[in-house]
Amino acid sequence: MYKFFFKRVIDFSISLILLILISPVLLLLTIFLAIANNGKPFFIQRRPGKHERIFSIVKFKTMNDKKDDEGNLLPDKDRLTKVGSFVRKTSLDELPQLFNVLKGEMSLIGPRPLIIEYLPIYNDEQKKRHNIRPGITGWAQVNGRNSITWKKKFEYDVWYVENLSLLTDLRIIGITLKKVIQKEDVNLSNELTSEYFNGNN
Repeated sequence: MYKFFFKRVIDFSISLILLILISPVLLLLTIFLAIANNGKPFFIQRRPGKHERIFSIVKFKTMNDKKDDEGNLLPDKDRLTKVGSFVRKTSLDELPQLFNVLKGEMSLIGPRPLIIEYLPIYNDEQKKRHNIRPGITGWAQVNGRNSITWKKKFEYDVWYVENLSLLTDLRIIGITLKKVIQKEDVNLSNELTSEYFNGNN
């Protein structure tokens, strides 16, 4: 009952309440990031959701679009703005995804939505991560995030799908809040993105 009804009700209710409460913060961040990123405060990218349906995920844009003389984007570490660094360090860049949750494209908790390019190389076990809505945070995120291997990430994702419950979600929320407050597992290293998944790693 929780998985098929109450989880969605809770997702909708919490995301709506949070969006109302933090609307002044969202407005300020939008203004500051628009200034830092030449009028582009949001990062929007197509991602696969439940049953591999494609949707547009929305995050705050923490890096500008500066390019080298040949027209190629500079390395991530050279494009991370000061305000973007703060937003990423405090995990505020994830807040716009509450709109995705409100629309039913995402859940507060679930496997993180990865890029479309990975879809053809998932094996049958890894594809199970798409049996439910993707989440803003999830079991893999509170168990290492980008510091663990892809194999382990998928194991955590599938475990969550097969063991989804209210108690599990409450546990993940508690650990997530602790990590945000203590600024653990925040991706601020020189390599700001995780290793590309090729089906073998």
